[in-house]
Amino acid sequence: MSRILRCFKDLRAKDEIALVCYLTAGYPDRERSIEYVHACLRGGADLIEIGVPFSDPVADGPVIQATSDAALRGGMRPKNVLELVTQVRSGTEAPLVLMGYYNPIFRMGEDRFAQRAARSGADGLIVPDLPYEESRTLRRSCHRNDLDLIQLVAPTTEDARMGEISSASSGYLYLVSRLGITGTSKGPGGDLGQLVRRTKRCANGLPVAAGFGISTPEQVAELRVHGADGAIVGSGILKRIIDGEGPEEITSYVRSLRSACR
Repeated sequence: MSRILRCFKDLRAKDEIALVCYLTAGYPDRERSIEYVHACLRGGADLIEIGVPFSDPVADGPVIQATSDAALRGGMRPKNVLELVTQVRSGTEAPLVLMGYYNPIFRMGEDRFAQRAARSGADGLIVPDLPYEESRTLRRSCHRNDLDLIQLVAPTTEDARMGEISSASSGYLYLVSRLGITGTSKGPGGDLGQLVRRTKRCANGLPVAAGFGISTPEQVAELRVHGADGAIVGSGILKRIIDGEGPEEITSYVRSLRSACR
């Protein structure tokens, strides 16, 4: 069983959901981004998604775009992200997931990227712009290197397709809770409960973690009530870092989110 699945299984046994925290590698700079990862872990984050900065995102909202742009200007590149993961892994046993776009993976080569990601200590990979139909070779590379390939479904995904995507996923299924980009003030979609329940029915037993628009303890608690296995918070954390909050303040914020997972 992978480290990711073990995390969800252990939490389910305690009737808790996972708090998944997203941070952009290299923002505000390399060392401080590592400090913020550990701040989230101290606050109770169960799993960390580490964003690979990219110049042309398709799903990221203005907050994550701003942090990615700053990280790229600071010299953060995929090889530097992998080095950062190695350093983070040396200080935690929490699951670590890389989240990034396909172009850098393609340029490095799928096998090489998967090998290097696994050696760095990553447990999984999310590639938002890679359609499930085109993910077959990357799935093979991830499987050979004991990496979970986490795929995304959305409110517009039909049940049959949702089942197919779930069967081609491992670790957990990333449920996009509403249409649009990350980090807007809209929050999750209106009929979140129905969406979560439908996704769970189609997920073939795979844990379902929901993101996009999740930033408050109340929203995390709502996901728990509706039966989600995890809540993903990214822009809510990064916006606070942009506004000048330090690691101790981020730990406090994450702790408030984690309290809603129980």
